[in-house]
Amino acid sequence: MNISFENVSEVQGLLTIQLEKADYSENVEKALKNYSKKANMPGFRPGMVPMNLIRKMYGKSVKAEEVNKLLQEKLFGYIKENKIDMLGEPLTNEEKGGSLNIDDDNLTFYFDIALSPKFEVAVSKDDTIPYYDIKITDEMVDKQVKAYAQQVGKYEQFDEYQDNDLLKGQLQELDAEGNVKEGGIVVEDATLMPLYLKNEDQKALFNGAKKGDAVVFNPKKAHNDNAVEVAALLKMNKEDVENLDSDFSYTIQEITRFVEGELTQEVFDQVFGKDTVKNLDEFRSKVAESLEKSYLPDSDYKFMLDLRSYLMEKVGKLSYADELLKRIMLANAKEGSEASVEENFEKSLTELTWHLIQEKLVEQNSIKVEDEDVLNQAREATKAQFAQYGMMNIPDELLDNYAKEMLKKRETVDGLVNRAIETKLAAAIKGQVKLKKKKVTVEEFNKLFEPATEA
Repeated sequence: MNISFENVSEVQGLLTIQLEKADYSENVEKALKNYSKKANMPGFRPGMVPMNLIRKMYGKSVKAEEVNKLLQEKLFGYIKENKIDMLGEPLTNEEKGGSLNIDDDNLTFYFDIALSPKFEVAVSKDDTIPYYDIKITDEMVDKQVKAYAQQVGKYEQFDEYQDNDLLKGQLQELDAEGNVKEGGIVVEDATLMPLYLKNEDQKALFNGAKKGDAVVFNPKKAHNDNAVEVAALLKMNKEDVENLDSDFSYTIQEITRFVEGELTQEVFDQVFGKDTVKNLDEFRSKVAESLEKSYLPDSDYKFMLDLRSYLMEKVGKLSYADELLKRIMLANAKEGSEASVEENFEKSLTELTWHLIQEKLVEQNSIKVEDEDVLNQAREATKAQFAQYGMMNIPDELLDNYAKEMLKKRETVDGLVNRAIETKLAAAIKGQVKLKKKKVTVEEFNKLFEPATEA
């Protein structure tokens, strides 16, 4: 056996593997003997089929299989041992590898290998990268505190209507003189939220209404002739209300209002843990602190985007074995065609360049991702999901259970690993470059992601 490697260019190599019969014949014979032990052929007892017949029937396929096993082992073993910085997978050389005859004793295989371009990248205090801290405003704190108050709130009954109240009562159709229409439409226990009526004049009719009052309004006008909404209110078919234009009397029987709960010590303990905060001012401060912490991943994400742009420009355009990479991409494409590979090629090179830069930074900073790092990322993702519902003080056991469920999906694990790498890399690089810090509102921060518009 002989293995050799030559650089066709700075970014492409040719790896040649020459196999002789002695390299694979022993394995082929072992495999054929195993076949003979299992072979079941008419006219022969099991395991007694002559070897010459086994060799005639299975010889070529077994040889091809054993040669391929040996080839893969030696190919990737050589690449690893010689630390060849390869992109993608080796591909058979189209010019030299197309005339192979499996019947030959001596076999030569040629593989094209795309090589990673040589470049240097490093960061220091000479490099200035923007970093955006998101302002936590009183309005944001108010909104979050209100959400906690609503979580412990309840519905109560009142005697006088206010906006956002839910009404329940009896609807009666009126005639042209304003009297209850004989044989007209009557709806018991009709529920209504005047706040959501489309017509402002009709909505105003309910202002100051009290329990027991009869409010006269026109459902058709109130809903701006929306037959679906009128039909739902009157509990009728849509077709039956198309030509209905009567006024109705709505006798209010119940007025239900949602009342926010009181922020007591029990609520403080539920949100942040027992005795972490003792009063509303401390609670608001802790809410602000939690909000600030919740936006840190967003700030780091933007930092990594800006770092990417900065380093991509600093490194400049790299050279690649373009045609070979296109072949590799086409070979690995689950769907699509040569046209789609061509169309997305430049974008793919951009992503590849950043991947290579990131790999160097990871190596320079000795960043490693352990199982615990991935589990922590899953925990943080779970915390963020609960936080959306105002649930901050989640028991560790519950967090771990949710996190472990996330780790059962391979694609989820891959995403968490990448996030763990970026989290550690951002932390490392932030301490090495000069940060140009700027405080921005959430709205200003979100605008940073909008595409630039031409003046």
